[in-house]
Amino acid sequence: MSNREVVILSVGGVRFVTRASTLQQFPESRLARMLHDDDQEFKLVNGEFFVDRDGVLFSYIMDFLRTLQVSLPIDFSDYQRLRREAEFYGLYPLASLLSQEHLLKPRLEILEVRFSLQEMQAFFRIFGSCSTTVETLAEQISVFAGQHSGQSWNSPFPSQKTLIPLPLERPSHHDMVFQCGTEYSAGDQLGARYVSIKPDNRKLINGTNVLGLLFDTLLKDGFRLTSARTVSSEEKVECYSFERMKRPASLTVTVNQAPGNSEVAQAKRSQVHKGK
Repeated sequence: MSNREVVILSVGGVRFVTRASTLQQFPESRLARMLHDDDQEFKLVNGEFFVDRDGVLFSYIMDFLRTLQVSLPIDFSDYQRLRREAEFYGLYPLASLLSQEHLLKPRLEILEVRFSLQEMQAFFRIFGSCSTTVETLAEQISVFAGQHSGQSWNSPFPSQKTLIPLPLERPSHHDMVFQCGTEYSAGDQLGARYVSIKPDNRKLINGTNVLGLLFDTLLKDGFRLTSARTVSSEEKVECYSFERMKRPASLTVTVNQAPGNSEVAQAKRSQVHKGK
């Protein structure tokens, strides 16, 4: 059986098809020994290994064997049961990672947008509980300065050819400040600031339009609007609160660990899902 390339398992009635090399990632595990007919818990029936265990949880174990990462759904809650299954199969590195439940659970992420409309200018301040999300959003938002011809503030596109990019104000790693609209008058020209939010390539001068595009961007990124309130009626400052469940970074393990000797220090955070 050790030379068999494709292995079929029936775990609690759920059928899995995989390679023998996948099951042999950890040679001392029961799954690896199964291929050598070295474990009586696994019965070979009509060419398939029958295992009387939880088939749904085994899908996460197969994912771990294929990727060497623990990456669970946001709504997953059976950490203890999955850890027990990992111990049954002799996958102690996986059991050790699952013991770090606090690192695997998703966390609530909060983001706040403050919007102030004053005459022909709009001011934005974005604060987020996760600095990585704010940094990613800052890379999407660009501000440009130029001259705006005519008196139509609602025009979404600049009429001039040259725009000067301006840096976003970053008071801290958790927030950013920017503005759009006309700033001053110079003859028949208006000094203006335009805002662009990737992947949209438009350069918008109207604050309400920018706010709408910002909302669309956040909603597409998994946030949901939880509240809207007026902070200051005199200064016309509105505050919009968003939240989402932030998926934790995957925990990884190296294959050459000694079975049964997986310490917390041997697990490390993967940067594959950075900021998501």
